[in-house]
Amino acid sequence: MRIILGLMSGLVGMLAGWFGLAILVATLAGPDRDGGTAMGAFFQIGPIGGVIGFVVGVWLFSRIGIVRASVSLPDVEVPGTAAASRSRISFPFAVTLVLLVAGLGWWAWYELIRSPYLSHGFMTLDLQFKLPPGMTLPAREDVRIEVQERQGYTVAELTNRWHGHDGDRQVIVTSASLMYKTGHRLVTLTLPNQPAQSWRLDLSSDPDPTPGYSDWHVANGTPSARIEMNFRLSADR
Repeated sequence: MRIILGLMSGLVGMLAGWFGLAILVATLAGPDRDGGTAMGAFFQIGPIGGVIGFVVGVWLFSRIGIVRASVSLPDVEVPGTAAASRSRISFPFAVTLVLLVAGLGWWAWYELIRSPYLSHGFMTLDLQFKLPPGMTLPAREDVRIEVQERQGYTVAELTNRWHGHDGDRQVIVTSASLMYKTGHRLVTLTLPNQPAQSWRLDLSSDPDPTPGYSDWHVANGTPSARIEMNFRLSADR
């Protein structure tokens, strides 16, 4: 038990020293344009603080976490014997250490597993909308595409290369960012003189990048114009 608690104390000290020194250096250096200072402080200088923090954590456990108490000797003193002492683990120190480790473990579990953000970070959703044969391509400012995930939504921007064609059918091309873990993702396309049409994305709550574009799908329900949509998902990192 002492070895486990000593190791836990050292690891807590290592984390405190690593992050503390990295944050201190980044704060003293000030903000930079590309974040290189913060990265260097965390990966190059932070480990020095981690080593120091580990040593300090183990030292604190040996100084505070271990309580030494003398053992009562019998009234009849035996020649050649000396007063004995017995050591035990400090209960307040052990409880505090376990609570710290539990809190750090919960935070790591939340960030890595239960975090609302995607494991791959921001992901790019590429969308293609194929208009029915003979349908005229509308003006760019008249096209509105929304991507809804969880409680919010993003309006996809149309770049200069926002359209193409597939045979005699016009195709609208755009992209948007996904960031949240959720089982509800909805794409809505609004065109002039047409009712808004929506597609529910067939993706898991925490999806991986797709190998390519999906099959073409018509909108949910029975739209008046048979506009088809397909998509692909790629990780930004």
